[in-house]
Amino acid sequence: MTTSNGSNSDVVLDVRDLRTYFVTRWGVVKAVDGVSFQLKRGETLGIVGESGSGKSVTSLSIMRLIPSPPGHIVGGQVLLEGEDILQLSEGDMEKVRGSRIGMVLQDPMTALNPVFDIEDQVGEALKIHKGFGGEVLKDTIVDMLRKVRIPAPEVRMRDYPHQLSGGMRQRVVGAIGISCDPAVLIADEPTTSLDVTIQAQYLRLLNDLQQETGVAIMFITHDFGIVAKMCDRVAVMYAGRIVELADVRTIFNDPKHEYTKALINSVPKLEEKTGRLAQIDGQPPQLYNLPPGDAFAERSPLPTEDKDFQIRPELVEVEPEHWVQLSHSSVAEFDKYAHLVPYGAEYK
Repeated sequence: MTTSNGSNSDVVLDVRDLRTYFVTRWGVVKAVDGVSFQLKRGETLGIVGESGSGKSVTSLSIMRLIPSPPGHIVGGQVLLEGEDILQLSEGDMEKVRGSRIGMVLQDPMTALNPVFDIEDQVGEALKIHKGFGGEVLKDTIVDMLRKVRIPAPEVRMRDYPHQLSGGMRQRVVGAIGISCDPAVLIADEPTTSLDVTIQAQYLRLLNDLQQETGVAIMFITHDFGIVAKMCDRVAVMYAGRIVELADVRTIFNDPKHEYTKALINSVPKLEEKTGRLAQIDGQPPQLYNLPPGDAFAERSPLPTEDKDFQIRPELVEVEPEHWVQLSHSSVAEFDKYAHLVPYGAEYK
């Protein structure tokens, strides 16, 4: 990965200090609160964390699909191939969605329109962004469905979503996502509704598509098993912020942040007998009432004297290409790293 202080022509998506807030009757919910990361061409970045950690809101912010009101992107930059798409007009942003950035949503039954057949839904983006029509459009739709391994695509393209299995519907959503050869594909927990066998097939399919096209994938999930299979690097999110960012081997073999360790320990291991599954004690903080210091301090298993309740921790590079949200609850040798420049400091 290129750090925030460097540059690399392979970086297709550069998110800088992204902040998305929701104004509610309880207060301002800081759903995404200063998120920075980069995504290279042909790379898969996993975004992991508990429900409510800010994963999906980050992806919707990148797509500029935050409902307003109550949501607002209040700061930051999203550079897509060097262009800040947060500064585009809505009309120009419509040209980006589906063409330069594709998205695979979690539930295909809500992503697909039940009153249109598959041909219409896969073909919509091709008509809008590519200007295809007639036989060229039909041939391209068939080719897209064939790419996602749908059998007899010439026949199935006339079906409606309810006539397809869950796995087939998710493949159709994938075909829509890649139909215009996007530079970035955001996959928001695309395997949640699939059984284990179909899930494995779908992950292989995404890998194959990435090998063929070089698309960069931002893969949102809460499943560390999928992370191990799919991802090159991992960003762990908690309370709207990234708490650890590293390559997938480092995350599994040498996690630094207590939250990352707790997430990995909560995954059952088949080779070990256990009477009780590990859990993370406590609840995530209310995002409209965040503590001034480390948001994970209350839940951290470390002794109270090792926790930081006052200083807002920052993401720093504690080892080459290994970034950790620095606080007493994540790195015991606090003073050793206190001189380091936080990730994305120049964007704030």
